[in-house]
Amino acid sequence: MTYAAILVHVQPDDRARPRLDCAVDLSRRFGATLIGLAAEMVPPMAPNDGFYAVQGGWFEAINANLEANLKKAHAVFDSATTGLTPAPIWRTAFKVPGEAMADASRGADLIVGSLAQAGHEESYHDAAPARMVITAGRPVLLAPSKAKPLSGSRVLIAWKDTREARRALSDALPFLKAAKQVLVLEVCGRDESDDAVARTGDVAAALSRHGVSAAEKVVCAGSAGRVIGEEAEAYGADLVVAGAYGHSRLGEWVFGGVTRDLMTQDQRYVLLSH
Repeated sequence: MTYAAILVHVQPDDRARPRLDCAVDLSRRFGATLIGLAAEMVPPMAPNDGFYAVQGGWFEAINANLEANLKKAHAVFDSATTGLTPAPIWRTAFKVPGEAMADASRGADLIVGSLAQAGHEESYHDAAPARMVITAGRPVLLAPSKAKPLSGSRVLIAWKDTREARRALSDALPFLKAAKQVLVLEVCGRDESDDAVARTGDVAAALSRHGVSAAEKVVCAGSAGRVIGEEAEAYGADLVVAGAYGHSRLGEWVFGGVTRDLMTQDQRYVLLSH
């Protein structure tokens, strides 16, 4: 198994550059086709006394700015992918970016996005990582805002015995096979330690059948999100693999616990599957 096609949301913003650099590097590493997508949408206009309050030329100016952003994103993508093989693919969409990415993911094996950045995300300009993870049906690799190139030589699997974690394990196989060291970690209550040891052993055995040698560790104390961060730091892992757990509330995707902690930290790459 490998990643034959990688999808990335492209913007001209400097803060989006680590995401694009990561996607380009991975396309070279896996020999994958890189699909770049620029997507934006004009925010809905606010009504005033039952009518839309639009000053002359407002809509035209906003639309022109949107088109300019898409052209700038295309130029950024072309510059970053010079000489890349297979030939990269470019697409644009006048649509909410998160929805556009979910639609385009049908042609990709992996999505590269950015970790959640508090106070920066705008749904009509940015591809919100939570929405992509939940709706795309593809693994999503999230890059830190000041990311170094992803080494992936040491990978930590944050194990929880759920459907999402099993899917993440399968989705991450290309990274796990390329890694030099892999650690399967489960954080559990003290009364679950024996079961947790059995579970991590089963996961390590399953990986061995794919040619991946993995160590196992069970920690029976502390907040799972904090422990995962501390163990990843101690292990020297720059990639954490985990299942994503969430639900929809009033049309907004809500994450809690470990998933929220992984998505809001900014120290290491995270691969999430739902």
